[in-house]
Amino acid sequence: MEVRLSGKQSIFEEIAAEYERYIRLGALREGEKLPSVRTLAMQLGVNPNTVERAYAELERRGFVRTFPKKGAFVCAPPDADAVQEARVRIRALRAAGLKKEDALAVIEEVYGESVTGGKND
Repeated sequence: MEVRLSGKQSIFEEIAAEYERYIRLGALREGEKLPSVRTLAMQLGVNPNTVERAYAELERRGFVRTFPKKGAFVCAPPDADAVQEARVRIRALRAAGLKKEDALAVIEEVYGESVTGGKND
């Protein structure tokens, strides 16, 4: 995949946006490995820290997962509808008086459960 830098936004944002586009379009599929930070930095003529920052942003958005000494791998694109629904529900709970600490505790509890509903199957 070729990354084209236009200069319209910061370099790390352009790199992240290009890879996000490739993932959303299906040109990069779940499990595929992205180029190493050093390789992409050399190809683009940028500092490796810039590529690292782009990959970190992609991971924050849920598009890639990075593993130390192994690299960055594509994740299934996040379901935008599910994310939006979560925002709506969390805002409603906040308006109803739920404190951030309590909401985070519930999230930790739910994500600690297996898909079948039991604790850490």
